[in-house]
Amino acid sequence: MAENAQGRVLLGRVQGLFGVRGWIKLYSYTAPPENIFDYRHWQLLRNGQLHALRLVEGRVHGKALIAQIADEQGHPIDDRDVAAQWLDADIYVARSKLPPPEPGKYYAAELLGFAVQNQQGVALGEVADFMETGANPVMLVRGEREHLIPFIRKTYILAVDLHARAISVDWDADF
Repeated sequence: MAENAQGRVLLGRVQGLFGVRGWIKLYSYTAPPENIFDYRHWQLLRNGQLHALRLVEGRVHGKALIAQIADEQGHPIDDRDVAAQWLDADIYVARSKLPPPEPGKYYAAELLGFAVQNQQGVALGEVADFMETGANPVMLVRGEREHLIPFIRKTYILAVDLHARAISVDWDADF
């Protein structure tokens, strides 16, 4: 859920098609993943353009999340070929639609793209993703190499600066 300057938060991505009736498969950045269905008014980013679409119906199907969406005129998309135009589109919602996180907590996707630097001043890269391990989330940082840093405050995560879009970590650049 990366927030951008326009006050949108990235909730997920269209990752595939499901069946022949225009349903799509989703990758969700929400926790739990099916929480993406709590938001009905989506903004899909495709080819640099935002499109206001609406979630008609969504559900868990096995290990996948599937959904039917309505086009910008409000008509449900019920054709696979029409749905295919949304493949790889990012799904955003207005930040104002999300409840505020508790003090000292963050939506993981808000931190995507943040610069990560260690105590020695070495730039490790940018936050690319988060993984849930059961014990704690792990932050994937991509730079000259990839780093998997446990998101544990005061142990590895020293400071999060939302305004500077930066995270300070206690992490060796060689790990």
